[in-house]
Order: sequence, then structure tokens, then C-alpha cells
Amino acid sequence: MPERLLPMFPLGTVLFPGALLPLHVFEERYRALVADCLAGARCFGVVLIERGSEVGGGDQRVGVGTEAHIEAARSFDDGRWAVIARGVRRIEVAEWVGEAPYPCAAVCEAPDTEDDIDELSLEGAAQAVRRVRALASELGHATSTDHLDVGDEAAARPDDDVGGGGAALWRLCDMAPLTAFDRQRLLEAPGHRARAALLTELAVALGDDLGGLQ
Repeated sequence: MPERLLPMFPLGTVLFPGALLPLHVFEERYRALVADCLAGARCFGVVLIERGSEVGGGDQRVGVGTEAHIEAARSFDDGRWAVIARGVRRIEVAEWVGEAPYPCAAVCEAPDTEDDIDELSLEGAAQAVRRVRALASELGHATSTDHLDVGDEAAARPDDDVGGGGAALWRLCDMAPLTAFDRQRLLEAPGHRARAALLTELAVALGDDLGGLQ
């Protein structure tokens, strides 16, 4: 895959293709990133921070992330931005090429292997995610995905270009109340079938742990 330069926004979370990412942008360098993105293709990359913080730099970052497209943005009088972006596709960082005025990297697209998911595997993953979300709710554990409806996991956006059940699977991954590092494992899975199996495994294990707390 050919490489291209992309502004990068390292975060403490994982963005999946198709998922929405709300951002409150207050640090000076990322204000500049948003302004430049809005003046251009409106795209930037998101990668998980393994150690450190996105504030001030000095962080350690993973090598596989997601390209995001800004769908809405609002500026404030003090220079902050409120941004809504959506994940577009997986990317792999080939090389970090600078940190000023904001992080930038040479990236290439990292497409999944083109393996379809059978309905049984997708439904098994959906059932595991439903169970763990229900248990988390019963135990009063609020999650960042509480607003998502698992019943709609198969509803792909009209512009989804992920075939073979991939769009529905990415939505299920986003709904599962998993840690950032488990979400990263799902993002890095090589294909749809491997990702569905891993999601089911992670959701069942977490559900069993939560079930033991009842």
C-alpha cells in the first residue's frame, strides 16, 4: 500500500471504523490540527497511547490506528474546538515524521483480509455483547457505550465499504464495554473472522467475571 502523510491525534481510546468520536480540543497543537484539517481533506489519524498522555507530548503510541473524518466542528471564542469525527478505515503508521505544529506520520491503509463472517458467528458475538452490557447495567457499571443499541448492530451506513458483515462487526466491537487495550486487540485482528472470534471470547470472559459479582 502507498504511504501518505496524515495529521495524527494520539488518544487514550481506540476508534473503530464507522464509529463516532466526539472531541473537546483544547491543547494548542491540536487546535492547529483541527483548523488545518477543516481547510483541507478534513481527515486525521487516531492511534492509542500505550504510555504517557496526549497533553504535552512524550507519549508512546501503537502502530495501528484509524483514519477519521471530521463530520462537524464548532469553534469557541477562546480557541477551543468541539469536534465530531467518524472512523473511516484502519491505518498503519510507517514512520512518525514530526511533532510540530502537531504530530504527523507517514501511514498506509491496513485493510482486513477479505473473509466474510457467517451469520452464526456474528450472532454469537452479538449475544455475548448483549449479555455483558446487560450485566454491566445491572451492576451499575456505566460505560462509554451505554447510548448504543445492540439491536441495531447490523444496520450499516449507506456509505459503508466494509463487506461480508464487517460493518456490523465493527459496530459490535464499539458496543462492547472493553478496556482500551482489548479494543486495540480487536482493531489489530487480521480479518473479520478472527475479530468476531476474539470479540466473542473477550465478551464471554468479561460477562463471566461480572456474573460472578452478582
